[in-house]
Amino acid sequence: MERPVRTGGHTGVRADAILAMALVGELMSPGPVMWLVSPWISDVKILDNSQGTYDDLFDDNPPSSCSLADLLARITVAGTSLTVVTRPDTHNVQFLGRLHRLAPRHTVRVVQSPAVHEKTICGRDWMLTGSMNFTVRGLLENDEAVSYKVGGSDAGQARLELAQRWKEHQ
Repeated sequence: MERPVRTGGHTGVRADAILAMALVGELMSPGPVMWLVSPWISDVKILDNSQGTYDDLFDDNPPSSCSLADLLARITVAGTSLTVVTRPDTHNVQFLGRLHRLAPRHTVRVVQSPAVHEKTICGRDWMLTGSMNFTVRGLLENDEAVSYKVGGSDAGQARLELAQRWKEHQ
């Protein structure tokens, strides 16, 4: 199943809700490998748990919200190996630092490339790809065109292609 999504002020649609549901699904049933590819990444709030909606996903002290780094780290704690491909830019330092502090050692691999322009996050059987950086503006403000794909072979094919493209960095 594929759903094209146009986000932004004109549509009233935000990509954070789509990303939150995909990451919650990955947390509930983690795959062995996950990829996040984006030139710029921020530790944007992804999941609002202020009403306790997601309390059952967490331990005895559920957070009121989860950022992108927090959710990704929780997925790595569940056994997933995460590769992040991004630019060597100061904008990404805070996100990468927080992810490294929260995730278990050796579960997160970071590849920095000044040429990366792709924007994709890919889990077990889903992927979100398109024009959107994983930043506050990309997820919450800008007019973006993304495609959310669930099931089928697209996610597996994307993981294979990403691994092949970035294999020299392993």
